[in-house]
Amino acid sequence: MTETVKGPASYFPSIEKKYGRPIAEWQDLIRTSPLTKHMELVSWLKTEHALGHGHANALVAHTLAEGAGK
Repeated sequence: MTETVKGPASYFPSIEKKYGRPIAEWQDLIRTSPLTKHMELVSWLKTEHALGHGHANALVAHTLAEGAGK
C-alpha cells in the first residue's frame, strides 16, 4: 500500500517540475544560507530564486524541521 505524502513534502513534485531542480539542491541552498529565520529564508527564495510563496514556505518548513530533529 502506498502512503499519501502530507505536509510540506506534498509540494515537492510540483516544485521539482516547475523550477527544474531536485529538492536536495533547494535544501542545500537553504542549509548553506547565512539566514536562519523561517520568513527570512522564504523571502530570500522568493526574491533571489523566483519561487512562489507556498513552494518557498514548504521547502523552508521541511528543511528546518529536519534540522530540528538532529
